[in-house]
Amino acid sequence: MSRLLAPAVVMVVAAALSACGTDNDGAASSAAEQAWSAAWSASAQRPAAGFGPNWSEQGFSGESVRQIVRVTNGGDKARIRLSNRFGAGPLEVDGATIAVHLAEAATEPESLRPLTFGGAKRVVIPPGAEMSSDAAELRVAPLESVAVTLYFAGTTGPATFHSQAWTDTYRAAGDHAADTGAAAFTERTNSWYYLTDVEVSGGKARRDTVVSLGDSITDGFGSTTGANQRYTDALADRLAASGKQRAVLNQGIGGNLVVNDSAWYGERAATRFDRDVLAKPGVRSVIILEGVNDIGFSETDKPTYKPSADVSAEQIIAGYRTLIKQAHARGIKAIGATLLPFGDSDHYSARAAAKRHTINTWIRTSGEYDAVVDFDRALADPTNPEKIATPYDSGDHLHPNDHGYRAMAATIDLEKL
Repeated sequence: MSRLLAPAVVMVVAAALSACGTDNDGAASSAAEQAWSAAWSASAQRPAAGFGPNWSEQGFSGESVRQIVRVTNGGDKARIRLSNRFGAGPLEVDGATIAVHLAEAATEPESLRPLTFGGAKRVVIPPGAEMSSDAAELRVAPLESVAVTLYFAGTTGPATFHSQAWTDTYRAAGDHAADTGAAAFTERTNSWYYLTDVEVSGGKARRDTVVSLGDSITDGFGSTTGANQRYTDALADRLAASGKQRAVLNQGIGGNLVVNDSAWYGERAATRFDRDVLAKPGVRSVIILEGVNDIGFSETDKPTYKPSADVSAEQIIAGYRTLIKQAHARGIKAIGATLLPFGDSDHYSARAAAKRHTINTWIRTSGEYDAVVDFDRALADPTNPEKIATPYDSGDHLHPNDHGYRAMAATIDLEKL
């Protein structure tokens, strides 16, 4: 069946957006703008070596980059948002396409659509800014994967990116944005570049988006690459299976902190909250799972774990209160998630364990969150609650495996989202 729809009667003109985001309550320029719904998102990071090899520091020159993302919302139109938040100069994109993903770097031929920006194929995004594409007439189903391909004729310089995608991104020399086959895309990495959002339209906009704000556990560290096994994926699957399908956005950054900014692991939670939570369309609730790195970084001397100041439980709780206040000011439900056990990991010490217990007790008993998700009790080893139970452990005693992430999603009360 062809995915081509009748010609659109309205074109949504792409607009440059500030890196701080837009008004969640729909202070948009037109009724068409208000009809856009969240489908997929990732948090922008500054170029860095990160957790493994990536192309962010070198950027791109005369190359095409194909990125695979799974959407959690569907519609009959799609658009993307690109970010040059951490760029040192203007970002020139000379071509872009979107298509339904098949396998590896291949796409469904009849689904390929060119993307334009204000009607033009080429767009220049100023440093520190974001840009949304025009609407593309493409029917996308919830839980379907799409491929977004960007072509850079010139040299980009270091790239704004998301370090840990846990899926493959592909690179090809030359302009291959319109290719539907995979032959030209001979290189791969596990990061996303410039792409921060896919949005869909075609129905009445709803205010039911769930955002998960967190660190590497939210990001899906330890899950199977390319299999969509993050806890947010499992949550989206549960919602769809229960007849309550809705957008679930993953705003995790590996190594992220509540109290401090990090050159390696992103701006602290409160700094990025407006951009990564409040600016997303139709947000109803946010699940907050942060703090384990604030605790653990002070227990190791790894060079990337800087700043590694001794952050107290009280400082982390004060950070939570800031996030709750920001959410409530916009009518968004704040859901607190307890910190998972990390015994035997490089984050562990008796001092670190005491902080975790203090924080988890506050999350459970303070009443300051609108609801609580007890990931700690769901994944703890019943014979040693300081450790993740072996069936859920990825092997580093800090991050869950696929089974553990599914157990996390199963813990969430869907009625409280």
